[in-house]
Amino acid sequence: MTDKDLTLGLILDGGLARRMGGTDKGLVLLAGRPMLAHAIERLRPQVAALALSANGDPARFQAFDLPIVPDDPPNAAGPLAGVIAGLDHCARNAPDLTHAASLPADTPFAPADFVARLHEARRASGAEIAVAASGGRTHHIAALWPVALAGELRRALADEKLRKVESVLQRFRVALVEWPDAPFDPFFNVNAPEDLARAEAILRGASAARGGAI
Repeated sequence: MTDKDLTLGLILDGGLARRMGGTDKGLVLLAGRPMLAHAIERLRPQVAALALSANGDPARFQAFDLPIVPDDPPNAAGPLAGVIAGLDHCARNAPDLTHAASLPADTPFAPADFVARLHEARRASGAEIAVAASGGRTHHIAALWPVALAGELRRALADEKLRKVESVLQRFRVALVEWPDAPFDPFFNVNAPEDLARAEAILRGASAARGGAI
């Protein structure tokens, strides 16, 4: 089996875009489509299955036809609860999947080799977790997680109250995988109206370079 066949794509949409109206970040429109649609489009070809980590009424995501995985443990602040829920989802519903590749919903330009390079790095280094980096920054939740670590991650979050992903990662062997940030950062994330405008400009530039196809 290939790495793709063993991997769940887990899109994390746990944050509210307070600087853009307070809705789910993944539902904010980018080039006329929800940002979540862009993330799905980038990640779907790289994985065996997709799931969406999100809380609240799942009906608002019905159009995407994805399993909706709420945080577990519930009411735990931060994306680590979403990662844990995604790993548990694999264990319960897709036991053949050994890893989950997590990506924030507000990251619409994820690279086409995101999952492949993370797997390659973890094998080459003997690491347990592989994490993306670009432009001198580490993107702690754009990462590859083994399903087998769900229990350890849950204990760190629920029992020890370690909510920062960066802090939890220090407990494991981690491979850092660097991507170039030119002509644009593939892990650019949209947090504010000016970021949305920049993302629109990136898409226009990509469309022009490809003769109109984004």
